[in-house]
Amino acid sequence: MPVESEMHHLRRCVELAGEALAEGDEPFGSVLVDASGVALMEDRNRIAGGDRTRHPEFALARWAVEHLSPEVRAAATVYTSGEHCPMCAAAHAWVGLGRIVYVSSSAQLVGWLSELGVPEPPVRPLPIQSVAPGVVVEGPVAGLAEEVRGLHCRYHGAAPE
Repeated sequence: MPVESEMHHLRRCVELAGEALAEGDEPFGSVLVDASGVALMEDRNRIAGGDRTRHPEFALARWAVEHLSPEVRAAATVYTSGEHCPMCAAAHAWVGLGRIVYVSSSAQLVGWLSELGVPEPPVRPLPIQSVAPGVVVEGPVAGLAEEVRGLHCRYHGAAPE
């Protein structure tokens, strides 16, 4: 599990997810951090315009391959508010990024959306390691996951319990 010094990156992911929600997007946010703990890039969901591939994890993978050496990418960590979808997990693996730490899991998200009566997405939510078995993955993070749940409830018009 993440150590205390990493929690500010995870909290920033939740803040970015809140920013996405405020802009009408699904609440997801991610931060790419180098081996020394320096945040290199961050992004939030940007799908409200109609391009459903504009996930923050995918944007970070694209940015990393354009700006970082393979060695720096391999030593980096992607912190994210929600476990990568299959598209983002594949992008992460293809560009050779290192570890992933997520606040809430795909299984949690599926459960929350089911409780809210939200239809299933067009792509099956799979655990990262089903798509990218060589990637080190940690999560979910207790406490923060409930904050992410609240954001999803708000996005889908329900009051968090």
